[in-house]
Amino acid sequence: MSFLQPAMLIALPVIALPIIIHLINQRRFQTVQWGAMQFLLSANRMSRGYARVRQWLILAARTLAIAGLIFAISRPLSSGWLGVAGGGQIDTTIILLDRSPSMTQAGPGGISKLDAGLAKLVDSLQTLGASRYVLLDSVNSKPAEFEKPEDLLQMSEVLPVSASADLPGLLEATDRYIKANRPSRAEVWILSDVRRNDWKDDSGRWDAIRESLVELPQMVRFHLLAYPEMESGNRSLTVTRVRRVEEQNATKLLLSLRIDQDDAGSETTTIPIGLELNGAQSEFNVELSGSGLELVDHPISLDSATDRGWGRVSIPVDSSSSDNEYYFVYDKQASRKTLIVSDDPVAVRPIEFATAISPDADIDCESISILPEKMVSQELEDVSLVVWQVSIPAANDPLHAVLTSFVQRGGQVMFFPPEVPTDAQFAGLGWGSWQEPKVVRVGSWVGDQDLLNRTRSGDALPVGELRVTRHCELIGQFRSLAVLDGGAPLLARAMTDSGGVFFCTTTTLQADSSLASAGIVLYAMVQRAVEAGSRMLGNTRQVVAGELPASDALNWQQLAGDSQSLSNTFSSIAGIYRQQEKLFALNRSEGEDVPTIVPAERVEALFEDLEFDRVNQIAGNDSSLIQEIWRLFLIFVLLALVAEAVLCIPRRIAAVGNSASGGRKTGGRKTGGPRNGGTRNGGTSSGKSDNGFAKPDSSGAENAPVGGAA
Repeated sequence: MSFLQPAMLIALPVIALPIIIHLINQRRFQTVQWGAMQFLLSANRMSRGYARVRQWLILAARTLAIAGLIFAISRPLSSGWLGVAGGGQIDTTIILLDRSPSMTQAGPGGISKLDAGLAKLVDSLQTLGASRYVLLDSVNSKPAEFEKPEDLLQMSEVLPVSASADLPGLLEATDRYIKANRPSRAEVWILSDVRRNDWKDDSGRWDAIRESLVELPQMVRFHLLAYPEMESGNRSLTVTRVRRVEEQNATKLLLSLRIDQDDAGSETTTIPIGLELNGAQSEFNVELSGSGLELVDHPISLDSATDRGWGRVSIPVDSSSSDNEYYFVYDKQASRKTLIVSDDPVAVRPIEFATAISPDADIDCESISILPEKMVSQELEDVSLVVWQVSIPAANDPLHAVLTSFVQRGGQVMFFPPEVPTDAQFAGLGWGSWQEPKVVRVGSWVGDQDLLNRTRSGDALPVGELRVTRHCELIGQFRSLAVLDGGAPLLARAMTDSGGVFFCTTTTLQADSSLASAGIVLYAMVQRAVEAGSRMLGNTRQVVAGELPASDALNWQQLAGDSQSLSNTFSSIAGIYRQQEKLFALNRSEGEDVPTIVPAERVEALFEDLEFDRVNQIAGNDSSLIQEIWRLFLIFVLLALVAEAVLCIPRRIAAVGNSASGGRKTGGRKTGGPRNGGTRNGGTSSGKSDNGFAKPDSSGAENAPVGGAA
């Protein structure tokens, strides 16, 4: 149990007050031996057990009443968050918000995970309170302060987007904010559906982030509000390829798409495919069964005078609306040019063949090999891929600036290790020393996206069949796309804001690997890099939402998409945009369609040595995260006081019949008889003696008649 006012618990010793009063009262009376009372004490022993139990019950009721009152004033909480309000006033509350497309998935009540989570956060923050509130969303990663918890629902930074989240980046921004503002106590609330695509739990950044947060002098607690549940029956749509072709006197658009569904049933279902082409809408049906379908080169007639244009494909809306449509642009096919920089023609010859062979008859591919000293004079405006198999240029080398500019434009660079590595680095990565272990194979690789993705037919590339005899160490922070047995990377991608920078840790020489002899993997790898680079050329461009900085989209004009989106968020919202003569099609990343959840134990490991707790929720659950239960303690106080009052009521005194000595009764008192008017020699008691009545003693027990036998 946790408390909003834990400082009030210091008053708990007050519950000993009834016990102290009881002990003081015990010392107020002195025991005097009186022979005439011995018969009374002897009779009192018969009811002493009940009196003692009743005294203890009264004392317990009074003690519990005081304890319940103290707990009620401390404002106890009942919640699934252990230690949410562990002590003191919260200085700063920081909210890390996952706005990725998967957060728009609706629960049983039709409300999305994002909306449900925001409502619960606002309700909880209103209960807990704080001096300052800060929002860090997955798009901007910039602190946005707001005054009251309810203001969070009115901010544009909480609206869903098509860009994936970057939880390591959000935590890095949190670390920077805490170090810059130095709050005395900070609470960090994370709202996310814990998708692996957003959390990037395999990233090397997590270790550095955790170490930095652990070293913070301030008290920082992390709370994860997770929505890991996934609705069944979801379908996702992806346009895999669009080509404009000219056949004889006709111009066609060949459209290829893929539909994936969760329920792999045997029944065949007919679903409509909505198509919008340059504003004109149409529809066609497809037969869907099993886990999905792949539609290849569906022909669409085009006006021969139209060189480029845009389109949108959609399927009926289901539980997750973010993956039910896809935007595309098309243009005349541009040639794909690869520039290979090497001083060893033999080592790069397999790469020349792989980049020069076109994957399609309608696409022209060109491969040129040059020496590094001729690189400065080369025009890179029409180059899609640069293959670099010489020493990495130093930071002050003009070649380094040329490669950097090429990558920032969206170009692709693939590095292969030179025979003599140097200490120079590019994009934070550099070569180490050569390793010559026994022949090893690829232990694991990323087969659902990037350069080693599956083929169009859904078959996996034979990456596991590669043999590597010699590889070079890779130094720096990177994302592994293929890992050798033993943990060394074979293919890695550098962390860049634009373009693509890849490092292959072996060469195509027969003495180093089987990349050349088993050329399928090499061909697919370089051709996909060339294709990615060619998208940056020409006047049309397919872009992953969130890939471009927001500043690049300030002058865009929206042609299709969410009309309610703001211009400063265009780079993160799926749709069609135009900038002068260029057309941009923005869509979610491929990783958003992979519903892989980070396991709970893995999340715990990511926050190891930090104050961390987690609660799982469902979008349709309307219950509050945190509830104050001080009313229950007040009811408990009232019950304890009632019980104490009932126990203090004296027992009813029953009248006893005429004594053996005879006489008459007057007002309950015997008169007459042989005993001096009802007075015994040797002293009197405080009650009526020898009158046939019983009287309670000071302990609350019922006494026997005073004196000898009646």
